[in-house]
Amino acid sequence: MPVVAARRYTSGLCSQTELAIDGSPREPLPDGCFDWVGVAEPTAEELELLRVQFGLHPLAVEDALNPNQLPKAEVYGKQLFIVARTAAIQEGEKIDYGQTAIFLGRDFIVSVRLGSTRAHVALRNKLETDSEHLAEGADYVAHAILDFIVDGYEPMMEKLDLAVQSMEERTIDIFPDPSTIRRIFRLRRQLRRFERIIGPMDTMCERLVRHDLSMVDTEARVWFRDVQDHVKRALARAASLKDTLASLVETASLLEQHRQGQMTRQLAAWAAILAVPTAIAGIYGMNFDVMPELRWRYGYFTVLGAIVLVCGGLWYRFRRIGWL
Repeated sequence: MPVVAARRYTSGLCSQTELAIDGSPREPLPDGCFDWVGVAEPTAEELELLRVQFGLHPLAVEDALNPNQLPKAEVYGKQLFIVARTAAIQEGEKIDYGQTAIFLGRDFIVSVRLGSTRAHVALRNKLETDSEHLAEGADYVAHAILDFIVDGYEPMMEKLDLAVQSMEERTIDIFPDPSTIRRIFRLRRQLRRFERIIGPMDTMCERLVRHDLSMVDTEARVWFRDVQDHVKRALARAASLKDTLASLVETASLLEQHRQGQMTRQLAAWAAILAVPTAIAGIYGMNFDVMPELRWRYGYFTVLGAIVLVCGGLWYRFRRIGWL
């Protein structure tokens, strides 16, 4: 059985012995006591033992074994079933997703992790040092797990934010190459998937905050409201990054068009300047015996002066209007 920890808490204090997970139905605990069982990557047979021992609903158990569930909160009798999605960047810029299912009862909480590398060991150790809050009951632990999951979005968003900023700065200087454009579209696809998978977390938290659930004390709703605020910030940040990526290629195209327009104007200006001596040389290069000023002594210097004067005037004009 892949049990990370199975402990009983009384008035916020942890028992010294681990709970036995043997599939034997348990008796209800007195007020102030609850069990917390955390499992990772269980099989259907292993989760069946927990179902029998804690009286979990079969449909909820089936959903807990499905790694592609969207976040949700559903009530099964006197139990609350919560599905939350984890997200983290392990390598490169690809977002890996996992799932944590939470079975919450009056006197127990069972957490089932699938595909998540962030174990709850550190969280459990931290909570066990705060007996005052732990004495609040299993619903406080459920909030702590959700808060732990949502806090994991922040480092991922920081890394993506740095990547987008670096691409944005380079785009201003030079039009992105094909590899950068492919990277932009990969990141946009990752962020769209993040919104699709994590987006329902907002609705799930909204239900925990607004609905009257017997497993969640009225005073505990403010904890879940804090989790909802973190979710909203993560989704807003993802939407902002997605919009920034969408504008990168458009901005780069506009800047490139501007640079190309400048080059075109410069080429056109020099072509106009060079057209003057070309035209004059072309006229006097014709093989006719009778041409005006052909035998004139000062004709050569006059033509050169005219060329310099006209070309200088064109250069000055183009310079003033910003073409050169």
